[in-house]
Amino acid sequence: MIHSILADRATRLYLILGGFFAANALLAEMIGVKLFQLESALGLPMANLELLGEQGLSFVLSVGVLPWPIVFILTDVINDYYGVRGVRFLTVLTAGLIAFAFVVMYFAIGMPPADFWVGMNASKGVPDMQAAFSGIFGQGMNIIIGSLAAFVVGQLVDATSFRAIKRVTGDKRIWLRATGSTLISQLIDSVVVTYVAFWVLRDDFSFARCTAMVLTAYTYKFLVALLSTPLVYLVHAGVERYLGRERAEAMRAAALRMRDEQ
Repeated sequence: MIHSILADRATRLYLILGGFFAANALLAEMIGVKLFQLESALGLPMANLELLGEQGLSFVLSVGVLPWPIVFILTDVINDYYGVRGVRFLTVLTAGLIAFAFVVMYFAIGMPPADFWVGMNASKGVPDMQAAFSGIFGQGMNIIIGSLAAFVVGQLVDATSFRAIKRVTGDKRIWLRATGSTLISQLIDSVVVTYVAFWVLRDDFSFARCTAMVLTAYTYKFLVALLSTPLVYLVHAGVERYLGRERAEAMRAAALRMRDEQ
């Protein structure tokens, strides 16, 4: 029976897209502990913005934002061919995998380290490997809860807004439903992760500072979403070539007719 399931191109495509979807989301969570300066990466001077009374703001971002455009592109492609139900299933599954990964890392951090391992990289500038391991993989509970909440809410908003736009535009204007839904969901994602992680669960960040952080982060995500639009067409072209034009059109039509509660 497994051979007949895997022989179906639509099923294999869902597994491939779902695998990349989960892998990129998990990677984003794992590497998200590192922050980088966008201006420095682009060779530009610091922005030194002033927003809502907060001074000296710049585009300091988590490196977790780097693979997220892939996640949102895959969300739109999966929604287009497998409907909201297909996106919802992968979102819940991926959230469970992320939570499982954090639990495993919690126990991994708690395991007593071998004495020789702790100082084995002292000559490379890492005097305490256990402290480094804990610092990288031991993200605070506020970050974990905030990022998980933002992921689930953002993905469901993306799927719902994508569907709403597609109902108006039909099978045309891929750029509008893909980029439009991403811009909406990225805003929700930025708001949820920032306020939950740094305002609700911590008391050392003011509401104004969190709002300023949301605005700078969303500005970056807004630009990346626009620049990623050609990739949506490229992925769609690859999917149509793999499935065949007739099968692809039938799947898009079926996904649009599918009701959310089914």
